[in-house]
This record gives sequence, structure tokens and C-alpha cells, in this order.
Amino acid sequence: MGNPVSNTKRAVDRRSFMKSGLLAGGAATVGAGLLANGTLVRAQDRVEDGSLDAGDVAILRFAAAAELIESDLWQQYAELGGIGDQLPVEVNPNQSMNGYQVALSNLDSDGPQYITSNTNDEISHAAFLNGYLESKGAEPVNFDEFRTLQGSTATGAQDIGRLTNLIHLNVDTSWFIRYRSQTNPDFGATFAQAVKITNRTAIPITDADFGDADHIQVIANIAAFHFGYIEQGGASLYAALSQKVKHREVLEITLGIGGDEIAHFLEWVDFAGNGVQAPVAPVTDKGLTFPNFFTNPPNPLIQPSLIFPVPCEFISPNLPKCAVIRPLTDKFGGAVATIASFTADGLFFGQSQKFLNILQSMAADADAAHR
Repeated sequence: MGNPVSNTKRAVDRRSFMKSGLLAGGAATVGAGLLANGTLVRAQDRVEDGSLDAGDVAILRFAAAAELIESDLWQQYAELGGIGDQLPVEVNPNQSMNGYQVALSNLDSDGPQYITSNTNDEISHAAFLNGYLESKGAEPVNFDEFRTLQGSTATGAQDIGRLTNLIHLNVDTSWFIRYRSQTNPDFGATFAQAVKITNRTAIPITDADFGDADHIQVIANIAAFHFGYIEQGGASLYAALSQKVKHREVLEITLGIGGDEIAHFLEWVDFAGNGVQAPVAPVTDKGLTFPNFFTNPPNPLIQPSLIFPVPCEFISPNLPKCAVIRPLTDKFGGAVATIASFTADGLFFGQSQKFLNILQSMAADADAAHR
């Protein structure tokens, strides 16, 4: 496959070829690898009952924590932008939606359903991973003491403490360019920001945010690029962790859940691209502009219709280019890298140092695991 260039413009509200049913970019963890008896476990030790290698336990606990964090942020998106108890709009076109749901539907008429489906997937991942850990005699992950952050007070949002903050985001949009490039971050490639998003909210904070059409559309567009950022991170994280797994059944888990994260990512690549083309774009609010990325001629590094990973360097720069998930190494896609990225993203704005220390410790344990 050569340089991918398409001259076909897509209708923004067309139905994508995929429907969502995640780190993850995930992020991570509780306890620095503590088992039920409180013994500190390092990646090279064995689980006391011999059922799983401790490195596999560290990987699974980090993955469970990452999924809890993803579940928390996706739940916030679903409360305000998901389908909730409503029928799909095409089933009941007369039902009313809030301004955020309308703006998300401008990117794809199924957007609210995708958000709810993605949320349900992440909740299922967290519940399964914790259940599996318990079945093997390992301590499940519990973050309840850290659910202290204030979320949105707009109508529809629950009045509960949150793990994550979606109101002060610095969204890394370089993934949009990375997956359209023939270069690979694992070989040292760097990428510009597709759109510069600094200290912005991805959800309506109060009901006042629903009123202005451009204002709420920009918030929805920020969310769209954040969706892609979160799920591309999960795709790389699970791919990086899978290379360390020892037990066949644990590998089945990381490959199975990681594959679902990839499915999510591909939907949000398409979804975010709809925010940077007509009729949605260009749109501006408070100094942030989402331009129309379809120019003449189209720039393949930002062309919205290029939704599949472009072949890039892989294994060796001397080999033919190959379409793959990237990055795949610990340096850019591992557990510690995930926590650093989520912290820079602003997801943990206002969280306690204890929470951050726990995440960092377990991330180090997960990265230290090896076959």
C-alpha cells in the first residue's frame, strides 16, 4: 500500500461500518501490588497459591485499575451525552435531547448510543478483571476512597464524587496525525497536535453551557478528540502488556479486552474526524477553532476520511512498512507512560498525591513484569 490519499468526502451523519459494544490509554491501579494478606508482591515473585505468576497479577491489577478510571470518565460522558433511557433517535425522532447530545449527534447520529455502549464495555472490563483476580486469590482493585472530585452540575449529571476530571483537559490530539503517518513513535518519531486543546472542558459544566450552539459544539468536538485519545492509549497499553504475560489464560484476557479497545478506537477516529469537516467545521468558541481539515488538495496527515492505521515502520526500518497499533513499547505505550500521559491530560486535576503515588507504584510493577 502506497501513500494513502482519498478524494472522497463523507457525509458527516453517515453510519460508520462499526458500532461500539477504554486505556486505556488507560491509566491504572490500587495498592502497590498488595495481595489479600497484605504482602508486597514484585513482578518476579510467585503468587502464594501458585496459580498465577505475580507479574501477571501486577498486569491484571493495573488493567483493572485502568478500566475503573476509564469507567469513571465514560460514565460522566454517558450521563450527559449518552442515550440513557431514551430510544435511539431514529426509533423516536420526536424525543428531546439536550444541547450536548445534539452536538454529539452532529458528529454521528448514533453518537449518544456509541457513548453508552463504550461506557458499558469499560464497566464490564473492570468488573471482569476484578472478578478474575478474586477467583485467583488476588486482591481486587478498589478506588472508592478517591472518588472525591466535583464533576458537572448540569442537568443529567449525578451528584457523586468522581475519580477523574473532565473539566480541565489538555487533550493530546497528536494521535490523529500519528495514525496517518508512515513513521512510528517507537522509532523516535514525534507528531504535531492536530488541534491544540489546553485547559478546556469536554462536558457541559452547568446548564448554561447548553444554550449557545457553537459553544456546546466545541465542547462536543473536544470530547470527540478525547474519546480517541483515551481509546488509542488503551489499544497500545494492552498490546504492550500482552508482550509480558506468562500465563496463557491471562494472555487470552489481555488480547480479548485489548481487541475491544481497538474496536472503540476505530469508531472514535471516525467520530473525531467528523468534527473537522463540513458541515460541523469550522467552528470556534472562546479562542479554540476546529477547522475544516478537508483542504485542496487534502493533507493525508490530517485527512478525516483516513480512519484506518496507515502502514508505518515496524520491527525494523529496513522491513516493509506495516499497518499496526503503535506505540507498542513500554517507553511510549506501557503502564508508566500511560499514567504520565493521563496526568498531563488533566484527568487527575485535583486528585490526592496518595492516589497518584498508588498509580505510579502499580504502573512500575506492571512494567516490571516479564515472560
